[in-house]
Amino acid sequence: MRIIGGQSRGRTLRAPAGQVTRPTSQRARQIIFDLLMHAPWYGRTLLENALVLDCFAGTGALGLEALSRGAKFASFFEKDRSAATILRDNIKACSAEIQSKVFLCDATKPPTAPQQHNLVFLDPPYGKGLISLTLRALRETGWLAEKTLIIAESEHQDDEPGPSLLLKRHIGVAELRFWYL
Repeated sequence: MRIIGGQSRGRTLRAPAGQVTRPTSQRARQIIFDLLMHAPWYGRTLLENALVLDCFAGTGALGLEALSRGAKFASFFEKDRSAATILRDNIKACSAEIQSKVFLCDATKPPTAPQQHNLVFLDPPYGKGLISLTLRALRETGWLAEKTLIIAESEHQDDEPGPSLLLKRHIGVAELRFWYL
């Protein structure tokens, strides 16, 4: 797995062995960042000024891709210690240590936010209702700025309720959902 665009393009990202993480595919990341860069409701300027929160970070591919494309800062939530170690290695491989912080925590029980973020990636384990739980927890602990763009990946058949969708894209068995909070 590699960073697909920006200044870290081509850098290899490691992933933990086994079923601890389900890294976001290169195809899904390409769709997400093409939309972010070119959509009339977002665009390059907003991405380059983004404070990113990558929940259920795993390898950190989404947050690191955003940093590679010019985002100002990225916070990563990962509760598995071995995945967090590999995530820190991936951050170092992308020379993004100064622009990022890893929080060893459950995204549904985050610490109080040191600052609000305006671009949030949610890629939780499928079928557990974690998108709604996480959004509620992030709001209660101060992580979400006004008019935050949320991008969540879920199972295609997942009926988990969420805010009114801005956009929905099917990618294989998964579905990408975009909305503003």
